[in-house]
Amino acid sequence: MEIKKIAVIGSGVMGSGIAAHIANSNTNVLLLDIVPKDAKSRNVLTETALEKLQKADPAALTSPKKLKYIQIGNLEDDISKLKDCDWIIEVVLEDLAIKQATYKKINENRKKGSIVSSNTSTIPLEKLTAGIGGDFEKDFLITHFFNPPRYMKLLELVTSSKTRADAKETVKNFCDVKLGKGVVECKDSPGFIANRIGTFWLTRAVNETVATKTRIEVVDAIMGKPLGIPKTGVFGLIDLIGLDLMPLIAKSFSATLPADDEFNKIFTNHATIAKMIAEGYTGRKGKGGFYKLEKNGAKKEKFSIDLTTGNYLPSIKPRLASAEMGKGSLADMFAVSDEGTRFAWPVLRDTLVYTANLAGKIADEIKDIDEAMKLGYNWKFGPFELMDKFATKEKSGVQVFAEMLARDGVAIPAIIKNANNQPFYKIEGKEKKYLTTQGTYKAIAFDPNAFMLEEIKRGSKPIIKNGSAALWDIGDGVTCFEFTSKMNSLDPNTLELVVKAVEETKKNYKAMIMYNDSDNFSVGANIGVLLFAANTAAWKEIDGIIKQGHDAYMGLKYAPFPVIGAPSGLCLGGGCEMMLHCDAVQAHVELYTGLVEVGVGLVPGWGGCKEFIYRQLKKRAESDMWAAKLGGWFKWLSPIKTLNTMPPVIESMTNISTAKVSRSAEEAKSMLVLNDKSGITMNRKRLLADAKRKALEMAKDYQPPVTYPINLPGKTARTAIEMKIREMRKTNQITEYDVTVSQACAFVLSGGNTDITKEITEQQMIDLERETFVELVKNKGTLDRIEHMLETGKPLRN
Repeated sequence: MEIKKIAVIGSGVMGSGIAAHIANSNTNVLLLDIVPKDAKSRNVLTETALEKLQKADPAALTSPKKLKYIQIGNLEDDISKLKDCDWIIEVVLEDLAIKQATYKKINENRKKGSIVSSNTSTIPLEKLTAGIGGDFEKDFLITHFFNPPRYMKLLELVTSSKTRADAKETVKNFCDVKLGKGVVECKDSPGFIANRIGTFWLTRAVNETVATKTRIEVVDAIMGKPLGIPKTGVFGLIDLIGLDLMPLIAKSFSATLPADDEFNKIFTNHATIAKMIAEGYTGRKGKGGFYKLEKNGAKKEKFSIDLTTGNYLPSIKPRLASAEMGKGSLADMFAVSDEGTRFAWPVLRDTLVYTANLAGKIADEIKDIDEAMKLGYNWKFGPFELMDKFATKEKSGVQVFAEMLARDGVAIPAIIKNANNQPFYKIEGKEKKYLTTQGTYKAIAFDPNAFMLEEIKRGSKPIIKNGSAALWDIGDGVTCFEFTSKMNSLDPNTLELVVKAVEETKKNYKAMIMYNDSDNFSVGANIGVLLFAANTAAWKEIDGIIKQGHDAYMGLKYAPFPVIGAPSGLCLGGGCEMMLHCDAVQAHVELYTGLVEVGVGLVPGWGGCKEFIYRQLKKRAESDMWAAKLGGWFKWLSPIKTLNTMPPVIESMTNISTAKVSRSAEEAKSMLVLNDKSGITMNRKRLLADAKRKALEMAKDYQPPVTYPINLPGKTARTAIEMKIREMRKTNQITEYDVTVSQACAFVLSGGNTDITKEITEQQMIDLERETFVELVKNKGTLDRIEHMLETGKPLRN
């Protein structure tokens, strides 16, 4: 069965968010809700939802164009439209009676064989389907999305013994490939996996904070990055999801969990938190939460709650020796006795023990539990992986953790006993294996359509490598170029290996992919190297680095084989320029890319200006009526001098001078960072496989691009742009040094000292970029911006 159209019943925050993400996959979706009493518009709820979607921040839609896939209506006038839908998702109130009444309506109007699912996370599946009749139970399952649906990758899937196998596989495949979800199959138990563990962890941490009177900043400092948990930690996370949700979740859990469950033993209504909720301090969506910001003149000051007194205090930045140890073994971290570890140990201990005791009860395998926590709560390591992180040179993490439990007099869970001091995960050759609940090891199967580079690297050696990058053979004649530097920044070592990688690939391979497993592809050039060279007045060295970048990127562009960029997350500055020199880009849907060099007082120096203006000119030429008359193709040596080049120059100038960064791969396409040969992958784990497939397809009859000259307006365009720059400065829209940098951008993009009658070669554009870049880096204003960015991570407005 193929899913072509989906209905979402319920247009609240969650329902409309799910509908938006379905639209992101280019799938038609029908969004329905009730007709409120005395409503002026019968579709008022779905109309309002659609309006909110367009204003949502972070954006629910990857592009405003995706709105065309959403059709709205109501459950009275439009219920018959369910007959056109292949999958119907219920997202109404967490009330069994309301849900069952909705199912009866759905069942009366849906087509035979359509799939129905609920987004619930609190009501057991068997209760949901009771008494509906017909084939409903066979077609029904639970699909628990996490909020916001576009960004949270976990989808918990629950079926019953009566659910059709093909219905489960159809939904599972659609959510994986089209919606980009990590689908984890769960048992039909309260809270499923992620919320069952996550809620216990948060509750246990709050209790410990109150009991020990620990400052919440200390809690978040130790319970965040040192454990591979997002920096929001505990209280930052509760502020994000809403303090008022915690009592609701607890009430639901108390009603469905066994009375002797450890959660029921630890949950407490804290008076200070209840008072905060009553007064509107519900987190980021309210007046503040555990943290709040207050204006002090032009600045904002951060405050944090003292849970003992209920008063807000100026926020602090704790310095914990133990937190610095979190990058290694957790045994080493907890060997440091300070305020951080004294707080963190009992909370982590009890959370991991709670999870271990649930193994086999909430999911069949520990790998599914770990995956759910990594995808649903953005933990770097799942609970069982965290236990392995206690390993020392002499002992496995499981053994160390068990010994620490015994020291505290805590009962050791059965799965830890069954491990018999062996790790929960181990690597054997190219295989990664996990411990089953039966105490034996099972290999995690390799999926050629969904894999990470890490899986290829196991038991292998790179073709070539240095301190900043490596080149890997990923099979079928394709190489993969990987950054290995901090934050995947680009430096002379990276550029040197790019050149060598092209040569190595040319000898023995068909294609090359620029990719890495990191959440962020690249933050751009290592500006620390640049600042060091500038501080020693090593201008020739800086000129050499820019030339080295040009040579490396031009080598990619004109290589005798296809080069495919496969970025995800941040892809800024030099990383974006690399994508611009690839034959095509296979991007993850969450791609945030752009040329941001103006933020550090520079122009793009590795071909970014050149590629932006070339692509804008090409787009302009192809859209002109006379271009179409050339038989559907466009020759660059045609009457280019008749082309109005001002719009391409202004569009390029706007993108570069404002440091515009795409908010999705769809937007990167509209910015022309993705060309017409490029594609978008929804599931991060499928990105490398999709890029490889594209590379092999292009390799079949590959011909390198042909260079061509262009014509630019020079001073004519620059005069108009500089007038606008001066106007913006007078109204304080830009700073004094923004004027200098913007004028430099305009100089390059307009072609320097040229006019529309003169042709400019690609090499001349590159030289113009390099010369302008080196002149800017000599300015104090630029050096101040670079230094400020390195110190604070934020641009200086000088």
